[in-house]
Amino acid sequence: MKIALVGIGKIALDQHVPALAASPDFQLAATVSRHGTVAGVAAYTDIAVMLLDNPDIAIVSLCLPPRPRFEPARAALEAGRHVMLEKPPGATLSECFELRALAREKNVALYATWHSREAAAVITARDWLAGRQITSAHIRWRESVRKWHPGQDWVFDPGGMGVFDPGINALSILTEILPFKIHLTSAELETPINRQTPIAARLAFSRNISAEFDWREESGEVWSIEVQTDAGRLELLNGGARMRIDGIETPPLAEGPTGEYPRLYAAMARFADERHIEMDLSPMRHVSDAFTLGAHITADAFEW
Repeated sequence: MKIALVGIGKIALDQHVPALAASPDFQLAATVSRHGTVAGVAAYTDIAVMLLDNPDIAIVSLCLPPRPRFEPARAALEAGRHVMLEKPPGATLSECFELRALAREKNVALYATWHSREAAAVITARDWLAGRQITSAHIRWRESVRKWHPGQDWVFDPGGMGVFDPGINALSILTEILPFKIHLTSAELETPINRQTPIAARLAFSRNISAEFDWREESGEVWSIEVQTDAGRLELLNGGARMRIDGIETPPLAEGPTGEYPRLYAAMARFADERHIEMDLSPMRHVSDAFTLGAHITADAFEW
C-alpha cells in the first residue's frame, strides 16, 4: 500500500522512515512538511495538494506535534484515506472524538498509536499480571528535555503537554498492563516561571498507583514501572524493553516484527484491510485529568 508521511521532523526520520523502509506492507510515496523531506520521495508542503495529486495513496501517517495535527488528519479522513496518528492522538480529547466519528462516517481505518505499548516486554508483563492481586504500582519516568527535544519550544507551549509528552508513554504502558481501570485522585505540576506547561509532575491514582515524571534528569534516562503483587515484584525497565520478577530477568515473548514502530505499521496494515478504528484514549484521559486536578507549583525558569 502507498502511504504518505505528514511532518518530517526528528521522530519521522528516526523511527517512521526506517520502519517503512523495512516494511513488506508499505511504500512511502509522498511526504508533507514545511521543511523536511525524504530522499527520493515526492515532497509537498500542502496536504490538500498531496491528496489531490495522489488518489492512489491509501494511508496517511501523521507525525506532526499534537497542536497542528487535527486539520491534516481531518483532511485525510474527508478524502477517504486511512489515518495513523502519532502519540498523543490529538491536542484535546474533543479533537479525538471528532476524528473517530469522521472515520466511522467515511468507513476508513483510524489508528491512534501508543508506541511504548509495543516495547518488547510489555505484553509479557500484561500476561504475567493477569489474575494476580496488585497491591501497588509506581512509575519513574525521568529524562532530559535538552537531549530529547533540543530547542523545541513547542513542547512548552499550550497543547505541547510539557513533561507529559514522555510521561504519556508511561501511562500508555500502565493502562495496557493493569488488569483493572484506575482514575487520577491528585497531581502536582511543576511549571517553570517562563513556560506554559510542566517540566515535572507527581501523580496519585486510585488503587495505590502513583507516578513521577521529570524532564530535568541529566544523568541518564530512568524509564521504569514497578508493580507489587501477591506473587512478587514486577519491574519494567528501559521503557518496557526489559522485565524482571523479584530481580530476576525475564525474557520477553517475541511476537511479530521486532521494534516498536515496525510493530505499529504491521498493525496499521491489518487495520487498513479491516477498516478498523483503534483509538484507546485512556492515557490521554489521565493527562487531561492531571491538568484539571493538578496543583500548580512554580519552578525555576528554564532556558535551552
